[in-house]
Amino acid sequence: MNPVAAMIRLTEEKTMKKATAITCVFLDIGGVLLTNGWDHYARKRAATNFKLEWAEMEDRHHLTFDTYEEGKLTLEEYLDRVVFYRKRPFTRAQFRRFMFAQSKPYPRMIELIRKLKAKYGLKIVVVSNEGRELNSHRIRKFKLDGFADSFISSCFVHIRKPDVDIFRLALDIAQAPARQAVYIENTPMFVQVAESLGIRSILHTDYRSTCAKLASFGLQNDEGVINETR
Repeated sequence: MNPVAAMIRLTEEKTMKKATAITCVFLDIGGVLLTNGWDHYARKRAATNFKLEWAEMEDRHHLTFDTYEEGKLTLEEYLDRVVFYRKRPFTRAQFRRFMFAQSKPYPRMIELIRKLKAKYGLKIVVVSNEGRELNSHRIRKFKLDGFADSFISSCFVHIRKPDVDIFRLALDIAQAPARQAVYIENTPMFVQVAESLGIRSILHTDYRSTCAKLASFGLQNDEGVINETR
């Protein structure tokens, strides 16, 4: 290959590499940065703690929770339908405190995202299904707004995963082409939906494997891969 052709090829390769480099990370909260906010296990603990009839509570929860996560019900209205539709020997404040206390952080994952953002100048966009009050509590409590640029939360945008439009909205708000985004999520179906738009995605199971997958996309953690469950 002559020098001119080699230079042209090198320029084309650099241009292509730049066009496909990751500039934006989309990620879920529950199961990735924090424990789930109000999942089956948390509700089971609540039923035990407050001596509630589990099957009835679950039925009422499933009839109501999607609407709450879409921002069409307040937490008080959700609790009216699921718990306080009859007189209880405990207060709403006690039950809310219990709900909020179920959230715990995955410090390694939070620190990983902070470091990658600082190192690569990434946009960090949270794409999450959560109700407003719980979402706001988790953002404040664990200082997620210290590194996330945008929160595409179902309660704010009135769309829930797996609706593909929530990912289209995230791309629009981030002003990032799908080929330059990577999505970290612990639910297989949501990963598949993101991938259908051309968003490279990671099915998160643990800290170690997610670090390795991010490195394969060019986002190398300076500390290397550490054997950590979350």
